[in-house]
Amino acid sequence: MTCDSSPISEELNYCNEHYEITHYLNRDPTMKFLYSEFLREYKNLNHMEEITNCTHSNDSYFLPHQGVLRPSSITTKLRVVFDASAKTTTGYSLNDLLCTGGVLQDDLFSILTRFRKHQYAFTADISKMFRQIEINPSQRKYLKVLWKERSEENVKVFALKTAMYGTTSAPFLATRTLQQLARDKRENFPIASKVLLEDFYMDDCLSGASDINQFMALKKELGKLLLRGGMTLHKWCSSASSESDLYPFNYYEKQSTVKTLGMMWNKCEDAFLFDISTSSTTEFTKRDVLSQIARLF
Repeated sequence: MTCDSSPISEELNYCNEHYEITHYLNRDPTMKFLYSEFLREYKNLNHMEEITNCTHSNDSYFLPHQGVLRPSSITTKLRVVFDASAKTTTGYSLNDLLCTGGVLQDDLFSILTRFRKHQYAFTADISKMFRQIEINPSQRKYLKVLWKERSEENVKVFALKTAMYGTTSAPFLATRTLQQLARDKRENFPIASKVLLEDFYMDDCLSGASDINQFMALKKELGKLLLRGGMTLHKWCSSASSESDLYPFNYYEKQSTVKTLGMMWNKCEDAFLFDISTSSTTEFTKRDVLSQIARLF
């Protein structure tokens, strides 16, 4: 979603930035493998397409990109981040000219408060949520990237076909899509539609039920509802006692504590925790305490 404003010119200097990225990756085989694997998946899932007849245009935009390594992540060790805030020769970035959209979801406090009332609680999130939302073909010229997997190849031009993190409009587009799905399918999925409207914060779901039968019905219905929108839930984790009967086996079912909405949730004790990193010293200064409080806030 773009505003009626000055056009964004194509920034050819991104070729230089791409050369620097390629040069850096060639010095780190592990990073290069993960980087290439991420973008290869992007292409294989049809979330971006190669543009073979690309011509220079003053009404297009190239996105610089870089890798963010997350060794602690179970699912994605490295994520390629696209920078839609990079300025062009016009002095504008893509984000400067995008409409942000309004706030559609409940605030965090309300979602967390409702989560505490369930006898059987669970957390989950939508796999690659932004990338399940297709961008209108006429707008993809603003989502171009440069990439080549091997050093001997020529640099190729790709256009991203789906919503992406890093753009100011993506959170609104994703939330609006979820809410429209809930409203469109409310008659067939009444329980799941309510959860989709009230118990999601972006792609994270914190919900539950008062008894095990309702819990099982909600899990099944929510999965079916999201599939109608081409989305799947993963990283299931619940406070139910016999989880082996509730979910297919995955890593998160073995964990007693998982991260959700910036906090840690212990499913065995059904309690929220905060992960605080402290130094080896037993004495804390006022500055140490204030620093930790600021992180929690």
